[in-house]
Amino acid sequence: MPENIQLIMKEIIKILSEIRPDENYEASDNFIVDGLLDSFDLVVLVSELDSYFSISIEGTDILPENFENIDSISMLVKKYTE
Repeated sequence: MPENIQLIMKEIIKILSEIRPDENYEASDNFIVDGLLDSFDLVVLVSELDSYFSISIEGTDILPENFENIDSISMLVKKYTE
């Protein structure tokens, strides 16, 4: 895995831990199905990602499949940072 994607993943874990500190995101393959993120959490997460990475995630990309796990969120952020 390229170094930059690992840095992105590390920051995503940090942001997720600030949203819901008691959850273990690294153990889940689907945050939404497992109940780790709800719709309000997604709004906060998108805002935090936009702010931290200086990006603007488009509404058309705010889909459950883009927020299932750390890998899918990382790929979404990578799309906007390249």
